[in-house]
Amino acid sequence: MNIELPILITFIFYLGCMLMLGLYAYKKTNNHSDYILGGRSLSPAVAALSVGASDMSGWLLLGLPGAIYVSGVSEVWIGIGLVVGAALNWQFVAKRLRVYTEIAGDAQTLPDFLANRFGDAGMLKTVAAIAILVFFTFYTASGLVGGAILFEKVFGLDYFWALLIGTLIIVSYTFVGGFFAVSWTDFFQGILMLIALIIVPAAMYVEVGGSEAMTSALPASMFDISPTTGVIGLISLLAWGLGYFGQPHILVRFMAIAKPSDVGVSRNIAMSWMILALFGALATGLVGAAYFAVKPLDNPETVFIFLSKVAFNPWVSGLLIAAILSAIMSTVDSQLLVSSSVISEDLYRPFINPKASDKELMLVGRIAVVSIAVIALLISLDPKSNVLGLVSYAWAGFGAAFGPMILLALYWKNYNKFGAISSIIVGALTVIIWKNLEGGLFDLYEIVPGFIFAFVAGVVVSKLKSINSTELNAQFDSYQDALK
Repeated sequence: MNIELPILITFIFYLGCMLMLGLYAYKKTNNHSDYILGGRSLSPAVAALSVGASDMSGWLLLGLPGAIYVSGVSEVWIGIGLVVGAALNWQFVAKRLRVYTEIAGDAQTLPDFLANRFGDAGMLKTVAAIAILVFFTFYTASGLVGGAILFEKVFGLDYFWALLIGTLIIVSYTFVGGFFAVSWTDFFQGILMLIALIIVPAAMYVEVGGSEAMTSALPASMFDISPTTGVIGLISLLAWGLGYFGQPHILVRFMAIAKPSDVGVSRNIAMSWMILALFGALATGLVGAAYFAVKPLDNPETVFIFLSKVAFNPWVSGLLIAAILSAIMSTVDSQLLVSSSVISEDLYRPFINPKASDKELMLVGRIAVVSIAVIALLISLDPKSNVLGLVSYAWAGFGAAFGPMILLALYWKNYNKFGAISSIIVGALTVIIWKNLEGGLFDLYEIVPGFIFAFVAGVVVSKLKSINSTELNAQFDSYQDALK
């Protein structure tokens, strides 16, 4: 039997299960609120794994193992920054956002929350929606590139057809099931991703002959945890953690948790999952570098794919390789859904048809899913596209544009709509401009200056253009009381 046939059968079975889950979710989706936020009904475990799976994407099984494969343990500083950032996000944002979004008009989307928090349904909501759509299009493109790499390397497809097939698969169940489908598929995909990241490096560790064989096959520099990129490089790697405060697809999970009291349980599950998964990605890159030391891979980001095919029979490797598709799908579907909700709830309803029915809004949302996917597909057409590069750009954009604003909105009563608009614009523009500059200080990851400038802009403008609203002040006080 051709080795690809068992893998193909396993893939089809896996995708069938995901589509069935999407159809089940379709029947459970009764209104637009269900479609974009699941009626705020996520259990602690589903919320936790949905956050983890939608966060990590193909970067966890393609980008990070590939970076470790090339540069060694020194690349783990990205992971350290992410773990710290994720923990702080759960600790200081999750519960507060869950409580505040319900008090602030039962907001269903991030721009909707901002409009209610600052009493501005016009300029602020529009600026936030545009920023989300711009950066999510690039983020979605990174997932589609990851899917194309997967289908290209596993089934020998041409890059274009691999990209097209992956896009159709991901869009299909997001289009049908909405938030329920995305969250529940993320739950099962998160489990599969973690299992794969544990058993693949463990099996290959035995295959290469253990620690002695690995140390003899690899240069000592591969095991040196000290950063090799200098001070600017180290700050850039750790700064990935700043991005968590502004990722809409993660923040919306916080908003959807069933009860604020569930946040602590979700945090513990999510952080345990994340640490184990990152450790697995690190181990995958190292054992891959040892196994392929004599004949290096053409594309380092395919190391997990080839290790899975080496370590197990085709039926098992098919399921493990499906974990990559799980990682990709679990992030792209979340991004498409947030983009869809922004278009239907934050642009279409207020500016085109304020009286739109739930049925009409769900239709608009589903059309938006397809539209965003098509634009992302066009960005992804370049076969030289890099998963990690696209992710880093979008991650910085969201982190800088929304991170400072979310923190200030949750902790500072006098933060106002003028400051919030300034934070978004300054953060987004700084990332875009900084990214196109090179050399010296400009080698610093663009999220750092973007985050700092956005925070400063928000504080300064809020002080210069102060607003005293009795209604908004009372809302903030109610939110503070609810936290006690």
